Amino acid sequence: MDFIFMLTRDDRTVTDCLDVLDAVRDLGVVHLGFKDVGVEPATLDRLHRQIKDMGATSYLEVVSTTREEALTSVRRAVDLGVDRLMGGTWIDETLELVAGTSVAYLPFVGEPLGHPTRLAGGPDRITDDCLRAEAAGCAGVDLLAYRATDADPLDLVRAARAATTGSLVVAGGISSTERIRAVAAAGADAFTIGSAAFDGSLRPRAGTLAAQLGAALEAVASGPAPSPRLHGDGQSPAPHTLVP
Repeated sequence: MDFIFMLTRDDRTVTDCLDVLDAVRDLGVVHLGFKDVGVEPATLDRLHRQIKDMGATSYLEVVSTTREEALTSVRRAVDLGVDRLMGGTWIDETLELVAGTSVAYLPFVGEPLGHPTRLAGGPDRITDDCLRAEAAGCAGVDLLAYRATDADPLDLVRAARAATTGSLVVAGGISSTERIRAVAAAGADAFTIGSAAFDGSLRPRAGTLAAQLGAALEAVASGPAPSPRLHGDGQSPAPHTLVP
């Protein structure tokens, strides 16, 4: 399972994201993401260039709540050239915008609400949305399991795993190493952590960001065997298969 460190807090890219990136550069985190809210476009340009210069995989997660704003975020992701675009629910329009690029798209499943985002919908809704995303040609799905309002988070992860052969990324609300291991056991291919690392939730008695990220990496290493990663073209040839 992959650990995606989001340079975000409360669904916004942190204003000192460039300094944070410098601080984590040598920690072994190879999946790094951000939102297109919270900092100026020029800062995002620099941030993405530096992530790619590190040899890391880059992610932009769309958290805009209107169609127009969400598609603006998609265009931003295409302009930046991110590796993975996550979030949003306007699947057909988004796939049209990323067509012909190397950007792999993983939409939200369920019903995202508000900002910071919460998730409505039970396992049946998650199953239906995963099947729709896969039929449309998405590379996988983005599941806000621990922000669920209507169901047990792990029930949603298991439902999504059963319904998709693409990449299953669990995002939001993973605030402990126990949750990391739980989503791994439920079948996730990757998970994101942002606010919990900045808040010190993963290793409460430690005082550095390095300690928080270290706790996440250790939880991954001690959990189930990692999955292969996502194809660069966003295609997923077999269940649970994600290749670089």
